[in-house]
Amino acid sequence: MVLRVNYVTYFYCSTIIANMLYSVDHASPVSLAEQIAAQVRAGLINGELTPGERLPPARELAAALRVNMHTVLRAYHALRDNEIIEMQRGRGVRIRQDSDAARVRIASLVDSLLAEAHKAGVSTAEVLNLIERPNHERAS
Repeated sequence: MVLRVNYVTYFYCSTIIANMLYSVDHASPVSLAEQIAAQVRAGLINGELTPGERLPPARELAAALRVNMHTVLRAYHALRDNEIIEMQRGRGVRIRQDSDAARVRIASLVDSLLAEAHKAGVSTAEVLNLIERPNHERAS
């Protein structure tokens, strides 16, 4: 396992663990846990991570990124709740064998769509109605 830490500024640090770059920006409005979870999702989508691959232990990743271990655990729990990873005491954290990069990508797009819709004042129900309309109605 390769471990390298770079501190770009006081508020930003990154590390390469197991050939994947993890980085956090302490000044970002996005929570540190969400930044970590988003990077795991992106790693799965772009092929840096594959089903069955082991993720770094929370304590090790937290130390490398200079964040609290519970922040990493919060990210891992969110990924587990989204059925992307599995956590087994004593066996570590792994990308689930049934994780599908395409589904993870679609879920990410849906999250972005809903965030945009809510900014525009469009409810989730309205978005669902738009999605369920036949293609010929959407074109007009």
